Amino acid sequence: MFETILIIALVLFSVSIALVLYRVVKGPSMPDRVVALDSIGINLISGVGVVSIVLQTRAFLEVILILGILAFISTVAFSKFIERGVIIERKRDR
Repeated sequence: MFETILIIALVLFSVSIALVLYRVVKGPSMPDRVVALDSIGINLISGVGVVSIVLQTRAFLEVILILGILAFISTVAFSKFIERGVIIERKRDR
């Protein structure tokens, strides 16, 4: 019974990623696309966590940490790019 619930959760995460991917492609504005990419990252983290439970292993926990870090950094970088137009600001003394 528990494995059935986990498989259903994986299917729902996959459907959610597919729906959010549509928002990334057809989003009306750039902030909507950034939020959609962040949502894909969250769904991937959740999916990997469920796979780790289904397979009864701790091998994927590092993958969850890496995905979380990459999702956070990419959201911050996209947000800074939308706000200022550059990601890394360089001061020039000329």
